[in-house]
Amino acid sequence: MSYRFRRMTRDDLPMAHRWLETPEVRRWWSDPDGEVSLDAEDLDDPHIRMWIVSHADRAFAYLQDYSPHDWPMHHFGHLPPGSRGIDQFIGDADMIGRGHGPAFIRVHVDRLFGEGAPVVVTDPDPSNARAIRAYQKAGFTPVSAQATQWGPALLMLRVAHLA
Repeated sequence: MSYRFRRMTRDDLPMAHRWLETPEVRRWWSDPDGEVSLDAEDLDDPHIRMWIVSHADRAFAYLQDYSPHDWPMHHFGHLPPGSRGIDQFIGDADMIGRGHGPAFIRVHVDRLFGEGAPVVVTDPDPSNARAIRAYQKAGFTPVSAQATQWGPALLMLRVAHLA
């Protein structure tokens, strides 16, 4: 399967907002008050690279990568310089359960390694079994579960030299 990643633009916000309202995405991407957002201001944040993922010319997922060193006291702040964190979701429900998650995650992480990242990390909710399986299929190893400033998380990593 081949995937295309393009930087998210303001024109993508209505689509992303529709995706954020789907039950599966809302379940894992909302804050404790049930609010979810991706705003135009987020697009201007130099600390996060936001991507729209397409397969066969169909946009179906959102992915972001960031440096954990850009946030004070980040739970991945101890990692080597150049490490990247990722978060993602599949917005089109009919694309879930078809192997796209692990596949496009692996492609993007390999791109990050190609850019020089020594480690790529993620932190799904420990009860999000589907995401954990997808990350494991994409080569991530669970490290530990802990409470973070964003909620409970299973810390997972993939190391470049082990890729």
